Amino acid sequence: MFKKLIILVALAACSASAQQPILRLATTTSTYESGLLDRILPPFERSHDLKVHVISVGTGKAMKIAENGDVDVVLVHAREAEDKFVREGFGVNRKDVMHNDFVILGPKPDPAGIAGMKDVSHALKRIAENKAFFISRGDDSGTHKKEISLWAKAGIAPAGDWYLESGQGMSATLRMADEKNGYVLVDRATYLSFKKELRLQALVEGDDLLFNPYGIIAVNPELHKHVKKDLATALIEWMTSAECQRLIASYKKEGVQLFYPDIVRVEQEQ
Repeated sequence: MFKKLIILVALAACSASAQQPILRLATTTSTYESGLLDRILPPFERSHDLKVHVISVGTGKAMKIAENGDVDVVLVHAREAEDKFVREGFGVNRKDVMHNDFVILGPKPDPAGIAGMKDVSHALKRIAENKAFFISRGDDSGTHKKEISLWAKAGIAPAGDWYLESGQGMSATLRMADEKNGYVLVDRATYLSFKKELRLQALVEGDDLLFNPYGIIAVNPELHKHVKKDLATALIEWMTSAECQRLIASYKKEGVQLFYPDIVRVEQEQ
């Protein structure tokens, strides 16, 4: 009798779980690998009695998945691509969420001599001139899009044995750069999350060109009738709420803030 009761309870739990709504979110690897989503999604899931299914890929792939209607909402970091996504009718209700910045990491010997530079264009020119290893993600991610735009602003079309593409996510690209003693562009949140595992050091930072904003966009329900419009809207409202913005501001690694909220001004704890 007791065994039968256990089985019935287990079946009931499985049935309840199966009926729980699922919201599909495609997002960049930095929000996932940094651990931020583990901080900000659970309160939303509890309050709406649903599960957010996260697909962590590069920004370009996340937006392509969204274009096909395979997710309900995207959280990415490539503003020009985001605006194009909305302009072409694939997304609606885009909202700013947060920002951080990019940094250029490199080996301690610094063969290109860029340590301490504030001008990212000058730093990239020095890397190219010295033919020092530079590891690119090469995957159409938000970081890759930013990197390509930075090379263009520097007037350089990187090519040759010194310029390598990993074709992988940020964590794998960082490991490759570390092994090659090369330079690499990375968002600060991911760098801080993997800093203890790397020999690479932050050499170039602080240029306005390295600004890294994140936006959230609902997939257009007029284009894909099956997407969960109301739940996507609810997630956007949560991400831009004062409560979530405080959670974003309070999320730190090694005492360092990883992301800065864009919607609600949050006073920092003293």
